[in-house]
Amino acid sequence: MATRTTSATTSYEGFTEEERDAMKQRARELKASSRRTSRAEKAAAEEADVLAKIAEMRDEDRVMAERVHAVVRASAPHLAPRLWYGMPAYALDGKVLCFFQSAQKFGARYATFGFNDRAALDDDSMWPVSYALTEVTEAVEAAIGEMVTRAAA
Repeated sequence: MATRTTSATTSYEGFTEEERDAMKQRARELKASSRRTSRAEKAAAEEADVLAKIAEMRDEDRVMAERVHAVVRASAPHLAPRLWYGMPAYALDGKVLCFFQSAQKFGARYATFGFNDRAALDDDSMWPVSYALTEVTEAVEAAIGEMVTRAAA
């Protein structure tokens, strides 16, 4: 939860406007998903939703999101693209495995690429599950591809 100061003497503890918007987006995603009938129709519509969301991003985030999308689709074509709280995400057996979060999503300094616990990228007793992105270079693409391949296995 975030704390926002509304004046010099009072503060509000609760969800930020961005967090409330993400929850509303998730509710719309679930509603839209339940309306789709066939598996093929659902998959096509969800990928179109992801591509539309990427197209809405600011230039620097959009370029990175497009490259991340291409890497994820090439590395693990069996993952299903879908929106998750308004972010491009990729699911395995209906559960989100990894996602791209633009910097503008929560007013962050940088975009991130993250994994949920389903990814099982365990490495000893501590490991990263989210990576800051300021640029998607060939080396970054290779690292994302390797992690996605491992996570989706």
